[in-house]
Amino acid sequence: MHILVIGLGSMGKRRMRIIKELYPEFQIAGVDNRDDRRKEVEKSFNIMTYKSLADISEKIDCAFICSSPLSHSELITECLNRNYHVFTELNLVSDAYEQNMELAEQKKCILFLSSTFLYREEICYIRSKIIKNKRWNYIYHVGQYLPSWHPWEKINDFFIGNKRTNGCREILAIELPWLISTFGSIKNLRVLSDKMTSLGIDFDDNYLIEVQHKNGNRGLLMVDVVTPVPVRKFEAYAENAYISWNGTPNSIKEFDQEKQKLEDVTLTEYAEHIPGYSAFIVENAYKNEIRAFFEVIVEHKEPIYGFKEDMDTLNLIDSIGA
Repeated sequence: MHILVIGLGSMGKRRMRIIKELYPEFQIAGVDNRDDRRKEVEKSFNIMTYKSLADISEKIDCAFICSSPLSHSELITECLNRNYHVFTELNLVSDAYEQNMELAEQKKCILFLSSTFLYREEICYIRSKIIKNKRWNYIYHVGQYLPSWHPWEKINDFFIGNKRTNGCREILAIELPWLISTFGSIKNLRVLSDKMTSLGIDFDDNYLIEVQHKNGNRGLLMVDVVTPVPVRKFEAYAENAYISWNGTPNSIKEFDQEKQKLEDVTLTEYAEHIPGYSAFIVENAYKNEIRAFFEVIVEHKEPIYGFKEDMDTLNLIDSIGA
């Protein structure tokens, strides 16, 4: 299979590294309009790279779109028109969603959207423990100081500094799909937000969101790009049930009703971590969703999350004001 990775920044290189590990028989090429990124990737991965899609004449089966979110819609359209199956990172905006879904159907191409957290073992475990006949409350705080996301580049040079694709919006786009699939569709929201930092950004940098789910579950979701210490803290409780998670594979704790005590939970996967990234970022889920993408193409499996669901998520984020 011939794979094209579009956008050779940190995510493009991660996808490329994983594809080479999982599918060494696949042929990979890259696209980026930055000379420095192309040279780095050519040297590190020993592949051909191109400045634009227009430069490519070789056969391509699938494209991984790993560029900044506001470039995605046009790239998706161009790739579908070239009859490529498409894997795209989070889009954060719903530009051309309906048109590209229709185009993918016409071209009989797969249009696959990343939702990495749905493939994390910790999330799958938590979802399995949220018993449907109980009513649950949860508290979840996710935050990290915006300049520390990519300390090697200025905020305004990175999409998280753009109002339409800002850091709080990205956190919500990552977290809401698994919260909704775990606790149920959302009935109502109450939001408090403002700016706490002196970063000179034109969007709110912290949100306190009270969530009411249609099935009676409730949550308090706190999202920010303010806290200097990266935070991912989750607690959920019901009658005779409690589970917590601090964002890493070895940090799940669960109340054992028989023993009447809190117990550590041991997961089955060995957690892979790449030096230089936050402890919250493990490779396993990225591998799992890449496998899922190729299973959709080859085995015609149904994806667990797609553009239709993401339109609902992005509409919800719009209503939050992020």
